[in-house]
Amino acid sequence: MQIKIITDKFEFKAILDESQTAKAIYDSLPIKAKGFRWGGEIYFSIPIHVDYENPKEIVNKGDLAFWPQGDAFCIFFGKTPASLEKEIRPASAVNVFGRIEGSLDNLDLVKDGETISVERD
Repeated sequence: MQIKIITDKFEFKAILDESQTAKAIYDSLPIKAKGFRWGGEIYFSIPIHVDYENPKEIVNKGDLAFWPQGDAFCIFFGKTPASLEKEIRPASAVNVFGRIEGSLDNLDLVKDGETISVERD
């Protein structure tokens, strides 16, 4: 499953895995929401809830994850305020369900409060 994430100035392509989380999110698309920054993370609330499925406390650069505690879609591209050393640590455990394909450079240019759309590709 492929999706695109569209911000005010940029578009990112992503590949989703075969998890139940990925399927639930893909089935709910398109989504449009106000995105927020938390260090090297962009997150936004989405209108679905999925319970924990193989939760991760540490993620990789480019990972897409769902945060069950806040029903939020998360894009990780760098250290967060919770990170120790060089790790990328969410606020609490997340379900990783996919990853951005290609360059992540422009993710750091996405501003707090920007509208973000997620669509099937």
